[in-house]
Amino acid sequence: QLQLAESGGGLVQPGGSLRLSCVASGYNPAIYTIGWFRQAPGKGREGVLCINSKLERTYYSESVKDRFTISRDGARNTVYLQMNNLNSEDTAIYYCAAKAGGLTCSGSGSMYDYWGQGTQVTVSS
Repeated sequence: QLQLAESGGGLVQPGGSLRLSCVASGYNPAIYTIGWFRQAPGKGREGVLCINSKLERTYYSESVKDRFTISRDGARNTVYLQMNNLNSEDTAIYYCAAKAGGLTCSGSGSMYDYWGQGTQVTVSS
């Protein structure tokens, strides 16, 4: 069993930055692949980024490739999503999720076993 908790969301102006955190607790968080997803108002859930247990990263959204990065701190069981140069299209609830099989990333939410409660990111002037 694994528990995930996101934090770091908020209101930011266009062009600003935020860093989201996903803290994992439970049985051996280090073996899980962690993905970040987002859901904008009126839209479906979208895979954003993923990092596996070997720290390999996969992007699932072309719109964030030059602006978002993902990192992992094993000592803190925390995965970070650094978001730079935010724009209004980044407004969404951001979720982190974990899947067993720590080497395989996926942009499909159905492949993940555990989810956090989400954190709201609003980009507005």
